[in-house]
Amino acid sequence: MTTESHPATSTPPPRPFGRALCAMVTPFTKEGTLDLDGAQRLADRLVSRGCDGLVLSGTTGESPTTTDAEKAALITAVREAVGDRAALVAGVGTADTGHTVELTRSAEKAGADGLLVVTPYYSRPPQDALEAHFREIADACGLPLMLYDIPGRTGTRIEPDTITRLAAHPRIVAVKDCAYDLLGTQKVLSRTDLAYYAGCDEQTLALYAIGAAGYVSTVANVAPEPFRSIIDAYDAGNTRAATELQRRTIPLTDLMMASNLPGTVTAKALLNALTLPAGPVRPPLRPADAETTARLLTAHETLTTDETQLPAVGSQSPSASPRARWSA
Repeated sequence: MTTESHPATSTPPPRPFGRALCAMVTPFTKEGTLDLDGAQRLADRLVSRGCDGLVLSGTTGESPTTTDAEKAALITAVREAVGDRAALVAGVGTADTGHTVELTRSAEKAGADGLLVVTPYYSRPPQDALEAHFREIADACGLPLMLYDIPGRTGTRIEPDTITRLAAHPRIVAVKDCAYDLLGTQKVLSRTDLAYYAGCDEQTLALYAIGAAGYVSTVANVAPEPFRSIIDAYDAGNTRAATELQRRTIPLTDLMMASNLPGTVTAKALLNALTLPAGPVRPPLRPADAETTARLLTAHETLTTDETQLPAVGSQSPSASPRARWSA
């Protein structure tokens, strides 16, 4: 028996929004206004390099500081740029159920394919209130919902039992998992048909291997092909390659997501340094300094240009070949 690979699971999990999703930054002009042209160019680049879904106006997309009108305009512009080549999931979650319902209807009208709904923050509602909140959002439109479980930011966990009950709703179809609770995740996966998406880049392969549908990645803003190659390798049955590819992303992920700066700040710093659409962050966020940006560039260059030690992914998936285009 070889130790290098084994067949991937024969029955893939449901993938309502694809496998490889990027939590896209929201580009701004140097004056801080919405850069729709830049958003279209960035979205096209991400889709062309392996993303089959884009999450707009999520945490990385600076949703707390963009207006309702800007959120709708962003969906419309990105839809025009990518057409039907990628699923568009719109972040609509707020701390106010009524406001979230309004954003839900606006996103549906603007052309979103699905909705990312974060746990209401700051007020820390109990589980029965959370369940009622998500059901009201799901009942307000015809789009499928991805629950966003990120207690480190919101202060409230969506408990596994609550998620299990919500899975009975026909429009609640997925979870973006940032809870860092592997046991809880497996409980829900074993009880429901919900599509789980790894929301923390370092967990992409770990969650995919236990049945997740894919990932929603911040680091994919600057390195879409490496993350797509991880799951392509796994689906091709080459688990050794998938493991090596995941490990190679860790230095950049560590700098971008665990450096005491929000991923939005580090993603935009690196995109700007690579002369790709991004622009400034909006206050209260502040830009990364020159030293941090230099470290990000070094890690990015190491990941995207040194292919000599990479294991072969195989040719089962047509998207395995983009590894040759990792350089920006």
